[in-house]
Amino acid sequence: MILYNVTVQVDPTISDAWLAWMKEEHIPEVMSTGLFTQAKCWRLLDLDEGTGMTYAVQYLSPDKTKYQQYIDEHAPLLRKKGLDKWGDKFIAFRTTMEQVI
Repeated sequence: MILYNVTVQVDPTISDAWLAWMKEEHIPEVMSTGLFTQAKCWRLLDLDEGTGMTYAVQYLSPDKTKYQQYIDEHAPLLRKKGLDKWGDKFIAFRTTMEQVI
């Protein structure tokens, strides 16, 4: 199992609209690729939110091959859509983890 985690700090001026976009458009688009089995979005707590809210969006993929297929075939366009819509109003940091136990 592969966990693809996208941690995003969102400018407070777009936070509500960004979260609605994630729920209604972006996450459904990622899931429609068929390469992930589950998605969850978490808000990080105990952080200084003066520069924005921070979220962790997590996608589960059954294996590294499917995850890599997403990165190669879908991620560039979906990332571009986010940049085109929100510009520099967010910062994203991506990590992948493999379940070992």
